[in-house]
Amino acid sequence: MKVGLVGFAGGGKSALFQLLTGHVSDPSKIQAGQVGEMIVPDSRFDRLVALFHPNKIVPAKIQLFDTPGLIKGETKGNGQRLGIIRESAVLIQVIGVYSGANPLEETVAFTDECILSDLQIITNRIERVKKDLAKPKPATEREAMQAELDTLSPLEAHLTSGQPLRSMKLTEEQDKAVRAFSLLSGKPILALLNSAESKYDPAVIEKLKTQGVMSLAAPVGLEQEIEALSTEDRAIFAEEMGLTESSKSRVARAIFEITDQITFYTSDEKEVHAWLLNRGGSAVDAAGTIHTDLAKNFIRAEIMPVEDLLRLGSEKEVKAAGLFRLEGKEYVMHDGDEIVIRANV
Repeated sequence: MKVGLVGFAGGGKSALFQLLTGHVSDPSKIQAGQVGEMIVPDSRFDRLVALFHPNKIVPAKIQLFDTPGLIKGETKGNGQRLGIIRESAVLIQVIGVYSGANPLEETVAFTDECILSDLQIITNRIERVKKDLAKPKPATEREAMQAELDTLSPLEAHLTSGQPLRSMKLTEEQDKAVRAFSLLSGKPILALLNSAESKYDPAVIEKLKTQGVMSLAAPVGLEQEIEALSTEDRAIFAEEMGLTESSKSRVARAIFEITDQITFYTSDEKEVHAWLLNRGGSAVDAAGTIHTDLAKNFIRAEIMPVEDLLRLGSEKEVKAAGLFRLEGKEYVMHDGDEIVIRANV
């Protein structure tokens, strides 16, 4: 899953990228964007590592894409920059409220840019299909093209009304089209208010929510300064400033919420590994996340809640307490499941 840091130039995208990934932004990649990984903060994972002392640890990671900033009032250049943003599955719009930016105006302006870009793509596709329909075609091809028009026309009408696709209840076919064309206004979005504090006007936060935009405030510059301190000084200074939780943790939790992700684990003395899975995913989906061969040759899944494993200290004790289960392919995974896949490989 690639999460795009997006927005207008000057909002602090690159500073947030550095804070979340630990990588300094490369000025030579400003126009193409830069990719880095954020390790997901996870106390359960840390406790599993402390329990097993494994030879290898693999925390969950989220890929972040620091995209080129849009320029207000520019059309041609912004079109190219929006094209790069389409690679992202999720968008985090970074808004520099510390420098006076109005979060409501910025989110509306960015959404409008996305709507216009999406509308151009959908309109062009509809015109192309209509031209093909005007030519002699076999009946099956004509039916497929008409079905595509029936799918895309409501999307075009919604965008023409000035509304983002995330505010539209999509059919299964429309959802497939939105994903196939990587339409920006249909992607989950989080507005990160780059502020002087980790709190912001609740009325503004609520207003953004009514627009379908989840938001949180984060003092990116202040946290960068704290990160540069020694471990001891960092804790003291964070406490003095009232920063009880890092922005990395809060951003990760927000991403999980808007994308409906859960974490499951595989743990023993050899390796502790945290895995990400879409909520509602089955045991066989989890097996496929680990390795495709495990999904193909799935026999059963051994499941236990990771909190029970941590509390009781071993699989043996979990079994003795009757908290260990054998599940089949259709078992729906829960956040915090510890899993062992039995497969015919």
